[in-house]
Amino acid sequence: MGSPLNIIAIQASVHLPFDHRMLVQNLTAQTFNKASVSPSVQATFPYMFAVSRYLQPGTFDLVGTIVYEIDQKPYQNTFYNGTVEVVEAGGFLSVESVFLVTLGIALLVLLALWLHGQFQLTTKKTKKAPKVEVGIGTTDASLDEWLQGTAYTQSASKSKKKK
Repeated sequence: MGSPLNIIAIQASVHLPFDHRMLVQNLTAQTFNKASVSPSVQATFPYMFAVSRYLQPGTFDLVGTIVYEIDQKPYQNTFYNGTVEVVEAGGFLSVESVFLVTLGIALLVLLALWLHGQFQLTTKKTKKAPKVEVGIGTTDASLDEWLQGTAYTQSASKSKKKK
């Protein structure tokens, strides 16, 4: 029969899936104070962890490692090396959904204002300019009394005779 395994700790880390050298987060190590497992016996050890709440949702690599000793010589083995999906905590509202709804409403309001302006331009009635008298026109003779005997009345009478 062999020596018993003394479990020292379990630890895990999260890495980027496209470059395993890029460490995203070290997870808490769970120590077991040399829990002993006899040879030919299987054992299960709880390891609870949570990623940072600031970690963006996405796909990551999770690597779980167990640290143990046999005859007071330390060893470590990877017991899990796989891909995990990190998702947002389930809730009715998220920051992203609030932002997208607000952006959508703002764009609809801007579109409505633009359409209103275009409608106003097409239905606007143009005001007629007030009639302004330009040049010499016929006027009442009584208004020209003060011009009697001047060059103006003489030229006006000559132009009437030519017609």
